Amino acid sequence: MEELETRVLQPDDWALWRSIRLRSLAADPDAFGSTLEHEAVIDEDGWRAWLAEVGPRVVVVDGGEPVALGGGYLEDVAEDRQRLHVIAMWTDPAYRGRRLAAQVLDALVKWAAPRGLGLALDVAIGNVPARRAYEAFGFVSTGATRPIRYGSPALTEQMVLRRG
Repeated sequence: MEELETRVLQPDDWALWRSIRLRSLAADPDAFGSTLEHEAVIDEDGWRAWLAEVGPRVVVVDGGEPVALGGGYLEDVAEDRQRLHVIAMWTDPAYRGRRLAAQVLDALVKWAAPRGLGLALDVAIGNVPARRAYEAFGFVSTGATRPIRYGSPALTEQMVLRRG
């Protein structure tokens, strides 16, 4: 298997992020806390602002085409402690089974580790392939659940990355 390029994005990479983010929302609408309808109307300034937020945005690129993505934002865990909450994880169906989620998660860990941050994420209940990928990487369930997005009956389960 050839090595694909993993990139941590900057605001000038907004079009690359937008293209795969909208593809992910169109392909798997029940896997995310947002919707294609919500994000399709975001303008360039909005995408740039999203990439400028504190927290990494990562894509795996094959020949200039983004084929996997993920990101994170800082989440308060306690008054004096934060962690990186992983969001937007997705792999193009043609690339699934090639451990690209692990490549994205590796990049997120490399961003978080020097900042002393642990990682957490929410996985859609019933998304067995995603859950298996996260477990293989070292995530474990906390047992906490919540709706995937406001007004949705679908639930997510929280997972945290084991230290060790």
